[in-house]
Amino acid sequence: MPRLVLIAAMCSAALVACSSAPTAPPALSPPPKLVVFMVVDGLPMRQVLAYRDQLQPDGFRRFLDQGAWFANAHYGHGHTVTAAGHATMLTGAYPQRTAIISNEWRDAKTGEPVYNTGDTAYQYIGHKTDPLAGTSPRNLRAETVGDVLREQDGASKVIAISGKDRGAILPGGHKGVAYMYMSESGEFASSTYYMASHPQWVVDFNAAKPADAFFGKAWAPLLPEAAYARSVPDGQPWQFNGGNGNKLPAVLGDKHDKPGPLFYANILPSPFGDQLTLAFARAAIEGERLGLDAKPDILSVSLSSHDYINHAFGPESRLSHDHMLQLDLQLQDFFKYLDKTVGAGNYVAVLTADHGFADTPEWAKSQGLDVGRINPTQVMTALNAGLVKKFGAGAGAWATHFSAAGILFNEKQMAAQGIKPEEMYAEAKRLLLPMTGIADVFTLAQLQSGDTVTPYLESMRKAWHPEVAAPLQIVVKPGWLFGSRPSGSSHGTPYAYDTHVPILAWGPQWVGRGEVAQKVEVVDIAPSLAKILRLRVPSQSQGQVLPWPQAAAK
Repeated sequence: MPRLVLIAAMCSAALVACSSAPTAPPALSPPPKLVVFMVVDGLPMRQVLAYRDQLQPDGFRRFLDQGAWFANAHYGHGHTVTAAGHATMLTGAYPQRTAIISNEWRDAKTGEPVYNTGDTAYQYIGHKTDPLAGTSPRNLRAETVGDVLREQDGASKVIAISGKDRGAILPGGHKGVAYMYMSESGEFASSTYYMASHPQWVVDFNAAKPADAFFGKAWAPLLPEAAYARSVPDGQPWQFNGGNGNKLPAVLGDKHDKPGPLFYANILPSPFGDQLTLAFARAAIEGERLGLDAKPDILSVSLSSHDYINHAFGPESRLSHDHMLQLDLQLQDFFKYLDKTVGAGNYVAVLTADHGFADTPEWAKSQGLDVGRINPTQVMTALNAGLVKKFGAGAGAWATHFSAAGILFNEKQMAAQGIKPEEMYAEAKRLLLPMTGIADVFTLAQLQSGDTVTPYLESMRKAWHPEVAAPLQIVVKPGWLFGSRPSGSSHGTPYAYDTHVPILAWGPQWVGRGEVAQKVEVVDIAPSLAKILRLRVPSQSQGQVLPWPQAAAK
């Protein structure tokens, strides 16, 4: 059966071979009135190109046919997850500087859970706030392009919107305003970090209950059945069958009498989640008058639905394939709206993703690959049993928690028994390496070393913050996933299928037109936008200005 290429490195090599070299960037133009920064959560670059022949004329193809796009764009850090990616995009900094090492982790001293944007000092406006809910950018230790813009001119606005709190808060930075989807009510809300109460346009948007319009609406395939021959059919045993089910057409709310929390939550893993987010983005443009005066503004829109769909069904699935086409149609409509409202010559649009995706292990195994799932509980049990044999029993376990891509240890117990940390870490590495699915383990000494030769050590070093991350970092083998749930897929590795993401841009006078084969990184976006906006580069940025192609003569 035809399918997506499973090893993204092969895709990358083919792209480089067929791409033309970049030419000189266009001359510096006056700043745009609006930067529209877009994220498609969980979108590997291979999916953009796999369906290129089925895309609308002016959705993703606006970038591919009329804009600048980078065929070989990657994340440089190895633990590729949503929060780490969103923190990197507009700071230009790896997690080693942003301190956003994952979506959640454990406090290295107390072992208590930490959520990337959690801050109990603030609450959602008009909505209940769970203890680990994302409410502020307190944990983000770097400034964004928007922070620099607002520092330069407080009249400029930075608005960040997403289906996920981290998808709004982290790109929004410290001085922007973030709005996130409330999955229990179908509304969008900010937090008291940003304001005491919502502006009237937000109140009006929520009062209209736009989410309710999707109750009873069907997610049906856009194309005839034969058009999906390149993807895996619905209803596979490894495809998650909760929520809206795992077959198209799927009717939202068909198990409910009226809209309620479960229905609102199930909007996100469907094309309607992005549609609702883009509707709120339109309301923000009009309510805040973004891009309509001489002061440059930034609108960040992170679209979350593709990530939920890929997690549930895998990027190889027809559901993911069709969602790409649905999203493409929505982007085309949004760009038409921007052209009319802001003006086609007044804004620059940039689209990227926070990470890629592995194919579902069960699907990949059916294609003859050595892949699978690693049960974290079993790993921790076996590890502690081995450590007891070496160091004897303590009052508690030696290895205490998984934290992001690593493992934490009982440092107090080690000190009390006179065990040197480096000896504990080295023994843990020795015990972990033979375990099924584990490719390598890096100790604190390796992470602090100058070794640039050992494969994947540098990318894991960029994902490791010395005050936040665990002293032992694990890299799984290609195609393997940590997790015990026997369905769906995930990400989080330093392999190309997770690091290779789109960097697409449109706004010819600022970015030019054409394909660029040169390898670039997501950290390059922030200094590139800073230059377009004539700002200083964010202070923690580790990127370079993107090698824009020459503007096409017309």
